[in-house]
Amino acid sequence: MGVHPNIHIPKESFPHWIWYAIECVIVIAVSLLLSREITNSIEEISPEVSNYIFIGIMGIGFLIWYVGLRRVILTKFLRNGY
Repeated sequence: MGVHPNIHIPKESFPHWIWYAIECVIVIAVSLLLSREITNSIEEISPEVSNYIFIGIMGIGFLIWYVGLRRVILTKFLRNGY
């Protein structure tokens, strides 16, 4: 049996974009949990204000990761050759 010269072997067996999706889901989950705990610790606020605080803290956590920490962590790992 011969080998076909036109066979396609992908470079990666796992699509690259899935890692970004997994990272995004993890960041959203951690932000939601952190936001829930902080919002529940604040007493005597109305539900409307509680919703604004909840979404605000979640957005801040999301921005802190993607604007600040992710860049620092990736440049540190890329500089060290990981």
